[in-house]
Amino acid sequence: MSGPFIVTRGDGPIVLGMPHVGTHVPAEIASRLNDEGRVLRDTDWHIEDLYRDVIPGLTVVQATFHRYVIDANRDPSGQSLYPGASTTELVPTTTFDGTPIWQAGHEPTTEDIAHRLATFHAPYHAALAAELDRVRARHGVAILYDCHSIRSVIPWLFEGTLPDFNTGTNNGATCDPAIESAVAGEAAKSGRTNILNGRFKGGWTTRHYGRPSEGLHAIQMELAQSSHLTTEAPPFALDASKTASLRPILARMLTRLTDLAPTLAQKR
Repeated sequence: MSGPFIVTRGDGPIVLGMPHVGTHVPAEIASRLNDEGRVLRDTDWHIEDLYRDVIPGLTVVQATFHRYVIDANRDPSGQSLYPGASTTELVPTTTFDGTPIWQAGHEPTTEDIAHRLATFHAPYHAALAAELDRVRARHGVAILYDCHSIRSVIPWLFEGTLPDFNTGTNNGATCDPAIESAVAGEAAKSGRTNILNGRFKGGWTTRHYGRPSEGLHAIQMELAQSSHLTTEAPPFALDASKTASLRPILARMLTRLTDLAPTLAQKR
């Protein structure tokens, strides 16, 4: 692995953030994981494949490190975005099911967390911020579409079955209303289950970068993994048929956002 992130530059107004697609765990960290931890169950499996070239001009910033190393979509201070609700930490100690992932006595220390912030979290966000600045300088506006996926049934995190499309804008705070309407509207028109600002209202990335008054708009899309995986268990294989039906919907969402960019730039 050459570094903690990969950047693919496009010439359009959208930046895709992918903080949870990485599967790299350095050997010295992997040796401390237990058997459950080594499964890497809570990866955003195949999201980079799902969005690859879905429309022209996209810039993509993807983390190469796994979220068990450090979660790039958590506040570096460690503060929870969902006080009182079950969630995982900046450096997770459990899976989304609440199952421990570290060998007893080998859990991450305060020093480990500080090192991983500097080595992985900060460089990823420096790259993401740089691309947003580059895109905004070119188009007068930048739209961050943060790409995520999660298993559709996780009782520790939420009740019932998660909808296919979970759009988050922190209740409208992170982007222009037209962006929220475009994405949520395409989700609704798709005929698939969908929700706006439900259990997932947008993670730290969306809330940190979403500053509409400055021409930086951010929206999070959390896909239920049942929408594109053969099974939500090892080996977490991508389902070709499901992918073929899902990608056109994602393309319509992103095309709508691309078309909105000139109007949004004029509002500044």
